[in-house]
Amino acid sequence: MRSIVLLLGLAAAFGQDKPDPVNPDPQGARPIAAVDTLFIEEMTWMEVRDALQAGKDTVLVAAGGIEQNGPYVVTGKHNVVLRATTRAIARRLGNTLIAPIIGFVPEGDYDPPTDHMKYPGTIGVTEETFRRLVADVCSSLRVHGFQHLILIGDHGLDQDGLEAVAAALSKKWAGGKTTVHYIRDYYDEDDDVAGWLAKQGLKETDEGLHDSFMMEAQMMTVDPEMVRMKERLAAGRFRINGVELAPAEKTIEWGRKIVAYRTEKTVAAINKALGR
Repeated sequence: MRSIVLLLGLAAAFGQDKPDPVNPDPQGARPIAAVDTLFIEEMTWMEVRDALQAGKDTVLVAAGGIEQNGPYVVTGKHNVVLRATTRAIARRLGNTLIAPIIGFVPEGDYDPPTDHMKYPGTIGVTEETFRRLVADVCSSLRVHGFQHLILIGDHGLDQDGLEAVAAALSKKWAGGKTTVHYIRDYYDEDDDVAGWLAKQGLKETDEGLHDSFMMEAQMMTVDPEMVRMKERLAAGRFRINGVELAPAEKTIEWGRKIVAYRTEKTVAAINKALGR
């Protein structure tokens, strides 16, 4: 019995030297170099903490969606586009990180199904759920000390909810250190970009699909297989709305130009909202 007690005492003593895996020291030193990313979900908690301390006090909170997008484009179209646009916007702002993209957004009614909910693969939530989710994401970021939360949406049904949450939280947190701003200019750039492309000779003829050259070109800057490039080339269908997508390099270059165009407009709107 005496031996068992001694062993338990030694185990307890040694155990005290181990860090608590659930509650590590908030000020503990980061043991390795930080990676070069602006996406919070790709960072360790220490990297986020150190980025905050280094002045990255702004976060993009972006909403996309998971829905039918025609026969060629993946259901996460808006999320893929946001991988490109949020990175570009955050880099231009310079002091900004990117929250995990919110993919669960309103997509229509369930019973009977309406809008995109009529198609397999679509994942929709109620407007109430969406607004509460966005508010909870913002509340989490506020707890950690971020000062400016920038809300943008790549999907039409995201806009009203994002605007309402920004207004509600701004009222609730008035006078505090954290501000919340909804930037509608990001989404409104859709029509503006189509006009800009048309002026440069890239005119589309609507084929009745929930798809466009503008969206596919942006997606291809992230991953061409998100628009099923190889499969469409094999089937002789690598085009959309009358615009050829081959060669891929040319379309990707267009995608970069579109991302840059949207970034310029959005950053200007953000700086205006922040009084810069």
